[in-house]
Amino acid sequence: MTTQPHILVIGAGIIGASIAYHLARDGARVTVVDGREPGGVATPASFAWINASWGNPQAYFRLRRESMAQWRRLTAEISALQPVWSGGLCWDLPPAEQQSYVREHGGWGYGIRHVDRHEATRLEPRLVSPPDAAVHVPEEGAVEPKAAALAFLSAAQQLGARLIASANVRTLTMQGDRIVGADVDSQAIEADEVVLAAGAGTPALATQAGVNLPMSAEPGLLVLSRPNGALLNGLVLAPELHMRQTSDGSIVAGADFGGSDPGRDAAATARDVFLKLQSMLIGGDALQLAGYTVGFRPMPADGFPIVGRPAGRDGLYVAVLHSGITLAPAVGKFAADELLRSRRDPLLAPYGPARFAA
Repeated sequence: MTTQPHILVIGAGIIGASIAYHLARDGARVTVVDGREPGGVATPASFAWINASWGNPQAYFRLRRESMAQWRRLTAEISALQPVWSGGLCWDLPPAEQQSYVREHGGWGYGIRHVDRHEATRLEPRLVSPPDAAVHVPEEGAVEPKAAALAFLSAAQQLGARLIASANVRTLTMQGDRIVGADVDSQAIEADEVVLAAGAGTPALATQAGVNLPMSAEPGLLVLSRPNGALLNGLVLAPELHMRQTSDGSIVAGADFGGSDPGRDAAATARDVFLKLQSMLIGGDALQLAGYTVGFRPMPADGFPIVGRPAGRDGLYVAVLHSGITLAPAVGKFAADELLRSRRDPLLAPYGPARFAA
């Protein structure tokens, strides 16, 4: 590898964009390729919640918590990122699980607390039916997902990265067992390393190199309102609906942060979700439906990230995961460290591709 390695990143969603930025910042020559416009496919359709919330084993919690800290660090480097640390109010759990969540994550150092109906109403005064008991995490937040991906890409380009959009990767190029580039439309691009960060499209590309990445991509529908006056102060995670208000005053909502099942008639599902949204907020009847998205979020078979070098395939690095919004900063930083300095962060230890080698 040359002193200034050339690294080809396939995928311009938030994961590929973060990896490209960190690589360019650390001195690599970077080319980013995407088959569509910059910003990715799953990224724009994300609820974009930044959290280390429930259901995590401690190792995964630590990775997510570190990435939350990296989000805060990056805002000093890339002013256009602009995450909003509005806090999250959650009662989307049975009472026993809610109690366990607070005990466990609080013991791990998460800033989580119980709140009663009075406090929930103070935090979110426009809820039609405030919960009798909920949990609140002040340190959670959200970001506008496509804007964040574009901010990473713009910062990478300012550091010399090259972006090729609306270009299809036909094949990965191999010499023996080593990946040495890719054929992009009619152009052969040579590279010292190739990073696969193409979301749901990653497994098919990996298969060309004989690498198995078992995963699914279930659809999730989110509705979006037209911009409106303030109805929400932070993220609201209720049993009926998850919702947040964006920086321009629009409200994003779905059955959970992954989105509602769109069913056979996505437009009808969107109307039902939007009616539920209107019914849950004082002043919600003034909301107008702007549209909906159906995103296909990449989900590895065991639910955890796949980040690292597949065994026996030099020159190849993969980064495919759910929770892409939360984890983008940490994955970008750690991937750059591994690709440029052969230094793998211990927080990534459980999440290499080798666990699927069989």
